[in-house]
Amino acid sequence: MATCKTTFCTRLKAIPSDTDSKTSELANDINRDNLGLNPVLTDYMYVMKCSGTDKFSDGELQPFGNIELNPFSSVLNYGQGIIEGLRAFKKEDDSVLLFRPEANGLRMRVGADRICMPAPTIDQFVRAVKATVSANRRWVPPPSKGFLYIRPLLIGSGAVLSLTPSPEFIFLIYVTPVRNYFEHGAEPINLVIENDIHRAVSGGVGSINAIGNYAMVMKGQVAAKASGFHDALYLDAVHNKYLEEISAANIFVVKDKTICTPALRGTILPGITRESVIDIARRQKFQVEERPVSVEELFSADEVFCTGNAVGLLPVGSITYQGKRLSYKEGGLGTVSRQLSSALSNIQMGLADDKMGWTVLWKLEEK
Repeated sequence: MATCKTTFCTRLKAIPSDTDSKTSELANDINRDNLGLNPVLTDYMYVMKCSGTDKFSDGELQPFGNIELNPFSSVLNYGQGIIEGLRAFKKEDDSVLLFRPEANGLRMRVGADRICMPAPTIDQFVRAVKATVSANRRWVPPPSKGFLYIRPLLIGSGAVLSLTPSPEFIFLIYVTPVRNYFEHGAEPINLVIENDIHRAVSGGVGSINAIGNYAMVMKGQVAAKASGFHDALYLDAVHNKYLEEISAANIFVVKDKTICTPALRGTILPGITRESVIDIARRQKFQVEERPVSVEELFSADEVFCTGNAVGLLPVGSITYQGKRLSYKEGGLGTVSRQLSSALSNIQMGLADDKMGWTVLWKLEEK
């Protein structure tokens, strides 16, 4: 384990009362209809460093910009890094909702421990997220017009050449506004099953948000898109017959009133949206099974859908396997998908009572 202690300081430097940031001037004029999950240069990022003294320096809000890394840094040479992702929604009274930030903080701690990194406490993680959102308040889209995507990042920034944990670390958070992808109903995606590339193996890091996991699937995703599909669906690396994930989302298969999803066996990321949908489905009296799900089950499925932080709940219109296209009723927009998607989004946006205690709500204060 790295020598740095897991004590993060969260005292923030004062935010300047004015800024000459060009991005600040654009915040109100930005064309939100053209926003996707693409970088927008917002005002502030949250930065905290560990310089090998067993303690982290005080966290601070800095103007958004480039960070400096030594070419020998462990994140560049050995991929020692963890990412998270969560959303902030604005309500009509200008208060802001975060969805399950504690779960993201916990997942970062678990992932960091797996690759020998310190991590903030859950409370410190949540406070840092709130500070970053508050500093970038002008970028939170209006109610029902999108959300602020929040990216916490923990990386090994120290210089190493031998394969060893970094002596220094950076924890930072940055944000970007994202429009609602599906304002008039989710458009189903079309997937192709990838037979040759596997995203994870047992005993590896497939169950954590290690930054290298996503580089692993780029080739399969690029090939899928080049063939006219939205994404690839990956199979297990042992039998090459059990469903795992698409590139950045978990998969669910529906038959009658039973919903099946691949069990967490060390190769699948424990998605927070995945867990939330399972809990909602069980409260709505669906039978949910977490177990190995074979390719053959896709042939008789009524519906298939994916879940992830960026997309929420996304229906699947078709899956192509070994040249055979499997299409799902109503073009993927089945009854179960609609019902669960509505329940999830209503909680996330504060349109329904949060009986789960998942949301964190606070009022944004002006400078």
